[in-house]
Parts: sequence; structure tokens; C-alpha cells
Amino acid sequence: MTHTPPEDEQPEIVDEVETSRAPLLEHLTELRSRLIWSLLALSVATIGCFFFAQDIYEFLLNPFARMAQEIRGTKLDFIYTAPMEFFFAKLKLAVFAGIFVAFPFIAWQVYAFVAPGLYKNERGAFWPYLVLAPILFSTGAAFVYYIMLPMLARFTVGMELTDSEVANITMLPRVADYLSLVMALMLAFGISFQLPLVLTLLGKIGVVSSEGLSKGRKFAVVGILGFSALFTPPDMISQILLAAPVLLLYEIGILSVKMIEKKEAEREATSAAE
Repeated sequence: MTHTPPEDEQPEIVDEVETSRAPLLEHLTELRSRLIWSLLALSVATIGCFFFAQDIYEFLLNPFARMAQEIRGTKLDFIYTAPMEFFFAKLKLAVFAGIFVAFPFIAWQVYAFVAPGLYKNERGAFWPYLVLAPILFSTGAAFVYYIMLPMLARFTVGMELTDSEVANITMLPRVADYLSLVMALMLAFGISFQLPLVLTLLGKIGVVSSEGLSKGRKFAVVGILGFSALFTPPDMISQILLAAPVLLLYEIGILSVKMIEKKEAEREATSAAE
């Protein structure tokens, strides 16, 4: 015959469930609130950027068009072949620029959400990554703007055929195609320039080591070349222009992880001595 404990001695299962449920609901409510604020910030930034979309487009067009005019001697013409093509190109550009403008606010929302769950030293370590990520992304985008686009213009305009006895072959790029190309290149380079940051973070939490990264260098080279072929135009110049700095950034990542390992070893030695 089983003994049933008195009602006041039975474990309060319901109370434990309610206790664990309340923080979860609070976190979900906070997450929803921060997502809403982030989307509102992105929407406001996108609307604001739309009024300057044509100026932004001309800014992105400048290095390519200027180099093309220098080679041709005449101004380069861009076309659109659908009635609403240029409008949707400007709308797409407004969203792209809005992400850049709203990123500091969105990044702050991310930090404010995760910060309560971090220790003080972890919060201090999180800030540099939050600040360096947009800087490295902007560096990659600037690399595209100042180096990649002029070289791409020189390569593509150089293929024009204007002295043929049969027919002239000239480039008439579409506004949407050019914007898609610039956005793809800036995203590819911006993400690629995050490599040292990602490797440093992985090294800090012990996922990778400098020795392992050094041994895996040949696999990294193959992966970087494949990434370059996937995210750049189908010409060797563009692929080399992306692969070369990313390989350099990989080496910088190895050195960064090695420095972290050295500091960690010194900290452990100090703790052992005490």
C-alpha cells in the first residue's frame, strides 16, 4: 500500500513551472519589443534614404562612370528596359542604404538584449566586436568603391569594339544590373573583411586554435577561392582582387588568435603562481 504524502508536503510543481515560465515570457516580450524598434528604425532610415536614392546611386556610379569616360572619351550611358525598373532600383538601394544608417541603433538593441545575461567582463569583451564589425564592413565596401569598380570599368570598357568594319560593340549597362553588381560586391567584400573578427571570437571561446588554423591553411585557400568565384563577376581579376585581401585577413586572424592564446597562457600562469 503506497503512502500518499499530505497535501502540504507535495512538491509544488505548478509553482516551479510558473516561476520558470515568467522569465521566459519576459524575455520573449523584450525580444518582440526590440525587434519592433529595430524594424521601425530600418523603416524610417529606408524612407529617408529613398529621398536621396538618386544621389546615392550617382555616388555609387561615379568611380565606374568616371573611369569609363576616361577610357572612352565620352560619357557612359546607362539604360533601363522596364517602365518601373529605375524606381525599383532606387527602392532597393534605399533599403540597402537604410541598413547602413540604422545599423548602430539595431546593434544597440542587440547588445541591450544580450547584455543582462553577460558578466561584466563579458560585456566589456563584447563591445569591441560590436564596434569593429561595421568598421571592417565599411573597409570592405570602400575597397570595392575605390579599387574594384575602377578596375572593373577598365576591364569591361576595354572589351568594347568600336573600330570594327562589321559592327560596333558597345556597353549599355542597365541601372538595375549595375546596382545588383555593386551591392553583391560590397556584401561579399564586407562579409569577407569580417574574417579576422570571426576567427578572433572563435579563438577567444576556444573553438579554433592558431595551430589548427595554420594546419588548415590549404583548405582555407580553396574555400576562399571558391567564395571569390561565387560572389564576383566571372573574370580572374575580380576573383583575385577578392581572394588576395581575404587570404591576408586569414593570416591576420591567425596572428590575432595566437595573441589571445598567449594572453590566456600568461593569465593562467599568473593564477597558478598565486
